[in-house]
Amino acid sequence: MSSIRTRTRSAKIFAFFLATLLAVAVLPGLRAQTPDQDVAKKLRGFDAYMAKILKDWNAPGVAVGVVQGDKLVFAKGYGYRDYGRKLPFTPTTLQQIASNTKLFTAIAAGLLVEEGKLTWDKPVKESVPSIRFYDNQLDNTVTLRDMLSHRTGITRHDTIWYQSDDTRKQLFDKLRYLEPQAPLRQTYLYNNLMYAAAGYIVELQSGKPWEEFVRERIFKPLDMAATVYSIADMTKAPEYGVPYTEKRDSFELYRIPYYEDIGGVAPCGAIISNVQDLSHWLIALMNNGRYAGRQVLPPEVLKATLEPAIALPNTAAEARGFWEALNAAYGMGRETVSYRGRLLTFHGGDLPGFHSQISFMPREKLGVIVLVIGNHCASLYNTVSYNVYERLLGLDQTPWSERLLDSRLKGKKADTEARAKSGADRVPDTRPSHALADYAGEFEHPAYGVLKIEMKDGALSMDFHKIRLPLGHFHYDRFVTPDDETYGRTSINFQTNPQGDIDKAVISLDEAEVAFTRRPAGPAPELLAKLAGAYVLPNGVTLQVVLEENGALVLNVPGQTPEPLLPYKGLQFRIKLFADVVFEFVVEDGAVKALKQRDPSGEYVFPRK
Repeated sequence: MSSIRTRTRSAKIFAFFLATLLAVAVLPGLRAQTPDQDVAKKLRGFDAYMAKILKDWNAPGVAVGVVQGDKLVFAKGYGYRDYGRKLPFTPTTLQQIASNTKLFTAIAAGLLVEEGKLTWDKPVKESVPSIRFYDNQLDNTVTLRDMLSHRTGITRHDTIWYQSDDTRKQLFDKLRYLEPQAPLRQTYLYNNLMYAAAGYIVELQSGKPWEEFVRERIFKPLDMAATVYSIADMTKAPEYGVPYTEKRDSFELYRIPYYEDIGGVAPCGAIISNVQDLSHWLIALMNNGRYAGRQVLPPEVLKATLEPAIALPNTAAEARGFWEALNAAYGMGRETVSYRGRLLTFHGGDLPGFHSQISFMPREKLGVIVLVIGNHCASLYNTVSYNVYERLLGLDQTPWSERLLDSRLKGKKADTEARAKSGADRVPDTRPSHALADYAGEFEHPAYGVLKIEMKDGALSMDFHKIRLPLGHFHYDRFVTPDDETYGRTSINFQTNPQGDIDKAVISLDEAEVAFTRRPAGPAPELLAKLAGAYVLPNGVTLQVVLEENGALVLNVPGQTPEPLLPYKGLQFRIKLFADVVFEFVVEDGAVKALKQRDPSGEYVFPRK
């Protein structure tokens, strides 16, 4: 889920490949909006342009809407909403709009700001005491504006929510594990989890789930009756999109599954809509919150979301020579940019198979909606939007399609060539350090969840967030999945603890390596109480093993800081300070006799008192 520029996606566990070229037909826009006479004149030749776009880009389908003033003056579909069945894309075809959901969430939060239940620029913890970030400094400084403008310094961590069953509250509680990569308010780092958290904050402060609040306060007043949140509801409608995309190493279009695990992060990307309904939203945005003669959205809230909160670099201009769009800034749920000297505000949205952009020029009172099917042609929402604005403003047409298509095809070719060289760094004739069964188990990370390594029929496989793939030995303790069409190749490097056991699985996810730690096989809870008690050190000092209310054992040595005992396996425990130290309780005939400490120096026995 992203914005108008192409964003780097470093998450190796799920990568969407963009590429294209076959020909598809352009169908007359079914139930297309009759264009305003002046708009029709300015858009003369646009149908032919779109026919070429679909052919050049091998795009399954694109829908376009234009709002002028307070009216939808042009709406038409090109190509197919269902490429396999050759069903036409129309202005009433529903599809996921992904991150174009974010502005709905920002404005929903703004409605609560207007009611005094939230603030934009005071620490959000003052309004929502239960929120916790990585450290006290963030807890005491992060504001709602920081969260909604991607300036917390915390990067996206999308694999935490991708295909996860985590609830919104669970994701909200995981914010505390996300270590910042940059200082607060200094760097733009896109973060979907902050919007999921903002949606949960809306629920906490309003008493209603985010979905219900947005439907009552935004959808209903804007007559967005067709707009829904789930694929199940979408597929009940007369017209809905079907996700198709292009294969990595050919130009074959194939159907991919709907992305449905969106509930936890719904406030950052769950809305499903069409050109017709989105035009009502765009009319309200363009007219200070007024729609159909009614004030639906507060002007001050719209103004707050539009205000620049953090600057973005001119990467496309400086690195690629594309100087048309300059000095972008992110507000809350939308960006602004100077496009050929005119203020443009916009946001993009991306989920597997479906891509969208909603934009408008505030001074010119012109808005454009573009919906796209196909990961390989996602950037068409930029190309088509820019072309429509240039036609309506009487500007010469920038060759965006040629520029971006050239880049896409070069990238597709480079990806294919790179995959052919996969494994070049493999060290031959190595073996795993352990028997394969020793690698099996559940490995856990507090934010990313559980990685399961399973052993069946003499082979390993991985199961992570519903992604199930076989694992083959690469070299030493590194294993890899096959090169999957959707997920690419995942590499897992297993690590051994000082006791000689496989205890960690490390994967490159999102923006860094993530270490999953083996879930301990500790004693049964009912046995923990028996382990608590007094044990005598060789010097005669008595230490205490205390069972706390949370079910954890703590080692208390006089004069030292209490040290939690971390379950390891059976009656063995470890401590956080030293990985090469193990404590083991000695139980004979059901009675606890002693506590042993093993470290590199030797073994000590502390009899029970």
